[in-house]
Amino acid sequence: MSPTRLRSVLNLTVLVAALGYFVDMFDLLLFPIVRQPSLTALGVPPGDAQVSATFLLLNAQMVGMLLGGILWGILGDKKGRLSTLFGSIALYSVANIANAFVHSIPSYVVWRFLAGLGLAGELGAAVTLVSEILPRDLRAYGTAIVAAVGIFGTVTASLVGKYLPWRVAYLAGGGLGLLLLVTRFSLRESAMFRDLGSHEVKRGDFLCLFTSGERFLRYLRCILIGLPTWFVVAILITSAPEFAPKIGVTGPVAAGTAVAFCYTGITLGSLASGILSQLWGSRKKVVLVFILGALAGVATYLSLRGLTPAAFYLLAGFLGLATGYWAVFVTIAAEQFGTNLRSTVATTVPNFVRGSVPLITGSFIALRNHLGFIGSAWVVGLACFVLALVSLWGMAETHGRDLDFVE
Repeated sequence: MSPTRLRSVLNLTVLVAALGYFVDMFDLLLFPIVRQPSLTALGVPPGDAQVSATFLLLNAQMVGMLLGGILWGILGDKKGRLSTLFGSIALYSVANIANAFVHSIPSYVVWRFLAGLGLAGELGAAVTLVSEILPRDLRAYGTAIVAAVGIFGTVTASLVGKYLPWRVAYLAGGGLGLLLLVTRFSLRESAMFRDLGSHEVKRGDFLCLFTSGERFLRYLRCILIGLPTWFVVAILITSAPEFAPKIGVTGPVAAGTAVAFCYTGITLGSLASGILSQLWGSRKKVVLVFILGALAGVATYLSLRGLTPAAFYLLAGFLGLATGYWAVFVTIAAEQFGTNLRSTVATTVPNFVRGSVPLITGSFIALRNHLGFIGSAWVVGLACFVLALVSLWGMAETHGRDLDFVE
């Protein structure tokens, strides 16, 4: 790439969007790392009680992200990408600081919900903004840069969660978000969004995604291809200490370490998938390879016995890597729809996937009583992967598509 074209990618807007993803990944990783010490401090005994409390908190956060995805997505198309990006950062920063002062499970649930509500807007707004300001043949490099900076979010969260008390860790996460708000005054809005004023179209009309069969199917496919990522994170990784003895791991497994390996893999996978989609000239091929790799990793996780804790952590890292097509997945959603709906779609799609976590965990818990941990994970996991592969098969390729159009 020539220096001029490199500079067109490495602009301030891309870097600020990437720093937003840094804070996003920091927060998403921090809760699974500190969930055991925080629940213990709040009086929840280890074992099944902590598993149930973890799912309660995780589900509250994911419901917040589901509702926030709709809220921030519509605002992004009505009011602008930048206002959405920084409004969401402000909300989850304040909520993270509040998490540091909880003293009961109900208050913890409320603030995890509000943190999820805030987190919902960042990635979709960032990808929409980056997709609209970069040349069409360089968009995947923008995605890769956003993902690369996100790597440091996972590394920072793992260090903060490991070496700082859990309350201080939440304060650090909120403080990082507030610091990022200072950069908003240096950025300009997407030209495509500004030019929408010349079109007689509705902006951010969420309901119109359901009034056309073709448009709804396009939208549904965008959501379903992301299911494998959150099956892996919500079931196999978040509950790693409980799964470990059931799959014959030869020693104890720490939830924080498993999550750190997984999320490091996810961010490395996001970087790799962005670069590969640019080099291969295809989004679909990259996502297919990653989904099949994740399926192989899940089969290994549920089938192998006698792994050492170190080997288990490496497997968690591979599962993260294979499900690390997240940034490309959001880019696909942004590229499928016109400028007047792009933020709505790019913000709601990943959060509808996150919002499916209560359904995934609820199905797992319901089947666990009849099939056990392993059998239940097989059934729920295969359902997620089949839906993703069928949806990917019917999608249009969007690499290099001109995004200056409306629905």
